[in-house]
Amino acid sequence: MAKVIPIVRIVDDDETFCMSQKMFLQAMGWFVLIYNSAKTFLEDDDPSQPGCLILDMRMPEMTGLELQTALVARGAPLPIIFLTGHGDVNMAVHALQHGAFDFLQKPVDPEKLNEVVSRAVEHSIALHEQTRSEEMIRALYDSLTAREQDVVKLAAMDMSNKDIGEKLFISLPTVKMHRSSAFTKLGVKSALEAYWMLETIGVVEKGAGRSRN
Repeated sequence: MAKVIPIVRIVDDDETFCMSQKMFLQAMGWFVLIYNSAKTFLEDDDPSQPGCLILDMRMPEMTGLELQTALVARGAPLPIIFLTGHGDVNMAVHALQHGAFDFLQKPVDPEKLNEVVSRAVEHSIALHEQTRSEEMIRALYDSLTAREQDVVKLAAMDMSNKDIGEKLFISLPTVKMHRSSAFTKLGVKSALEAYWMLETIGVVEKGAGRSRN
């Protein structure tokens, strides 16, 4: 699996500030991209790429809070660090209530910024890996035939082969055949493992006939 390189984005209309922060963060080992407006960021960036966003609060055309709202509406999981000289308590509360990762005032201590960026990127990578894992499980599940899906869902809920056959009006040998095929395609060896996978993608409800304990 290819290594994911996180991207630190800086969105600020102050070009001098952007360049100074980029130089510092690059010295800390980060890959940094600069956008001088929220509009440019929305047009050119791929927020599904893990990393974080260092975002100015007040900018022409679109403010930092407006960009945050747009990203939330798109379901973009990018952690946002608000960094501004114009912030106040109300702005900070609003930003954090709407999912901002942190809120720092300019001028910020470089080491503090690097520490917050590190935590934000770590969070983003974990979320990215979880999402990728869910996508892989979904692809495996979608590779099953409709009947295999029916059988494995019931098996995952701890239903016996006999009961599955009665519920689906199919013979016991047919149940066993579809169950074996589904388990092979999913790469699981037990109904409990199947349950864990299907719960992850919401195919079976949490606790539906099973417990992780």
